Amino acid sequence: MTKRKLKLKKSAQKILLIILGIIVVIGIIFGFYMSRINELKSLGYSDVAAKSIVFKFKYSYVVNKGKNKTLNAAFESDNYNEKYLDNYADITYQKQDNLISNINKLIKKGYSDKEISLIISRGDDKSVSSFAKRDKVKYVEEFLNVSYAKLENYDRYVAYQEKEFDDAETTVLYVNMDFDKEDYVDPLVIDKFDDYVLVNKHRQLSSNYIPDDLVTIDEEYVKADGEIEIERNVAKAFYDMARDASKEGIELMVSSGYRSYKDQEEIMNTYLELYGQNYVDNYVAKPGFSEHQTAMSLDIASKSVSVFVESNEYSWMMDNAYKYGFILRYPKSKEDITGYKCEAWHYRYVGKDIAKYIKENNITYDEYYVMFLDD
Repeated sequence: MTKRKLKLKKSAQKILLIILGIIVVIGIIFGFYMSRINELKSLGYSDVAAKSIVFKFKYSYVVNKGKNKTLNAAFESDNYNEKYLDNYADITYQKQDNLISNINKLIKKGYSDKEISLIISRGDDKSVSSFAKRDKVKYVEEFLNVSYAKLENYDRYVAYQEKEFDDAETTVLYVNMDFDKEDYVDPLVIDKFDDYVLVNKHRQLSSNYIPDDLVTIDEEYVKADGEIEIERNVAKAFYDMARDASKEGIELMVSSGYRSYKDQEEIMNTYLELYGQNYVDNYVAKPGFSEHQTAMSLDIASKSVSVFVESNEYSWMMDNAYKYGFILRYPKSKEDITGYKCEAWHYRYVGKDIAKYIKENNITYDEYYVMFLDD
């Protein structure tokens, strides 16, 4: 038998060529699409954002802008609004669940990109979401330009400044320290141990607050009846300081260290009975409001002189304590900040770097904490 070759009709050949052509075109388009997706991903955009950028025909715009976290969030979001594209590109990114939704609301209310960047940087998602619901307010930049301003305190800043006429930075500092509130009224209650914890008349330790690592001060350094406990790192720093001081004829002692909530309660009641309320208000902390409960503070004494402020040890401490991580917690020049009369003997351990900064800039730990540690 003779084999017969199958031969497609011309019409079928044309159809096949068209199909092959379509496949080739689709392949080229897909390759082009994937190359753009990969390029966007190499710039730092997520897969979701990259696909959205290409589908919205904003590839050239985004590539020209380069890596931009706010743009990435915008193209990932269901709240993307093309008319705000330039705004997204100019607003500084913050990791917040409702970022794009809140940006849209703030733009609509008439805030500038710079103002919006400040607003979202000075609050968390909850406070920004709440702020975005308000009518537009004045003085946003005035207060929020201060690096440690808090969006949640905005109304308090306005009220305080109208009352006290302080500049914006002072207003933010003082309000963040709760100077617009009465002492001991509505304090922040702290129950977890923290080496950097701030305690004052607006920040209270709970009765359950106990330091993590207490040790007993060596008897040779104790100038008091009974044992004195302190946090381990504070004890080590004190020993280093005392040994170096002794080489210069300075004999540092400790008259008080850790005091529990109950201990402070007993002390306050004793002084109240002996000297009255006015003395207690100026010199004695209420239970929970004493730094001694943190175990990060020491009352320093001289071995030979009864009145510490008149001793060589006091002069030496004023010049050298910061080198070992200690600060005079309640200096005379800062009584309006700390809320206490000067205690020449009361030193707080904060670490060498912080102590040096406080010494060089003549500020209190309250101020340092608000400016750099309070989040």
